[in-house]
Amino acid sequence: MNILIQKFGGTSISSKEKRVNAIKKVAKAIKEGFSPVVVVSAIGRYGEPYATDTLLCLIDDKMKKDNKLATDLLMCCGEIISSVIFCNELQLLGIESISLSGGQAGIITDNNFSNASLIDVDDKKILDILTQGKVPVVAGFQGMTKDGFFTTLGRGGSDTTAAILGVALEAQCIEIYKDVDGVMTADPRIVKDASLINILSYDEVFQLADHGAKVIHPNAVEIAKIGNIPIIIKNTMNECEGTIINSIGDKNNKRLITSITSQNNRVQIAIKLDDNWENENYTKVLEIIADNKISLDLINIFPKTQVFTVESSMKDKVVKIFKELNIVYDIKENCSTISLVGAGMRGIPGVMAKIYKSLYENNIEVLQTADSHMTIWCLIHTKNLEQAINALHKTFKL
Repeated sequence: MNILIQKFGGTSISSKEKRVNAIKKVAKAIKEGFSPVVVVSAIGRYGEPYATDTLLCLIDDKMKKDNKLATDLLMCCGEIISSVIFCNELQLLGIESISLSGGQAGIITDNNFSNASLIDVDDKKILDILTQGKVPVVAGFQGMTKDGFFTTLGRGGSDTTAAILGVALEAQCIEIYKDVDGVMTADPRIVKDASLINILSYDEVFQLADHGAKVIHPNAVEIAKIGNIPIIIKNTMNECEGTIINSIGDKNNKRLITSITSQNNRVQIAIKLDDNWENENYTKVLEIIADNKISLDLINIFPKTQVFTVESSMKDKVVKIFKELNIVYDIKENCSTISLVGAGMRGIPGVMAKIYKSLYENNIEVLQTADSHMTIWCLIHTKNLEQAINALHKTFKL
């Protein structure tokens, strides 16, 4: 059985016209000899009646915090509605289908409501539906505990559902349909001449997804990598071939940088030993911040200085901790992180120098840097973000 996972995002099925195009993708897969398993997100975005964020507005913040079990049940409604509507559209074209919640599809999770982790997948029901020649339409973003409670898989969970089922069913491929042609060399809203990337490795796209790119959730990439199931990012509204994501990437393309992405709302914090000489808490700062469950980025430790960034939403919490510890600190707000990703930079000298030169020549101040074997990060002022991305896109001829 040639199983194909086809996941359709909320914007891809938000209108009758878009759903018709989505149904055509399913019909085409059947005609080509595949047995498709469809995964759907909640329809539309905030403000539209069945979008997840719209549903969450029906309850107050205290309920969301204190009763995550009930909140998860509410959050699952959008995807369940989508699965039934999609089944209706399939039926109208004579394609038999069965709507399933995540739990009915066999996705068993722990009881960490709002951010549940996978425990097991029971694929018997889906395989039985496929054997009958019918299309399972699975509500994404959700699973079920062993004792029957609905859970959600965290933001981007519908991509995760598609990856979980792709690996469990040993699918030929996982197709992720969105309102973009695939993964681009940069955000086309920022860089007008951004181009489509034909092939990426799991590692490259994981870095992009983890540092600002919105095309696919990093959890889904990680799961697909473990099962070695290729992912293809495609556009629901056209026949573009999209971006293939696999284990080896594009061996025929030797470019240093594959794509540039960014994250806004960053705050840089620096603490100096000279300002905190008699404060024994200076050496414990990172440990104390971790104990308070605050995630740090771009950590640079020097003999007499510690520098790191946090999301701006965490700024007040960090400042409160520092005041309690009597830590003297410097802070820079309105910062953004640019991430340059590419497997081709591995072992190649001079990449950072080229980045710095490009930004310097465009009068863009670099506040901080960090790097790994396939990613280089630069922290800059947010006001310079668009100019910086365009300059780097041109410098590396993307």
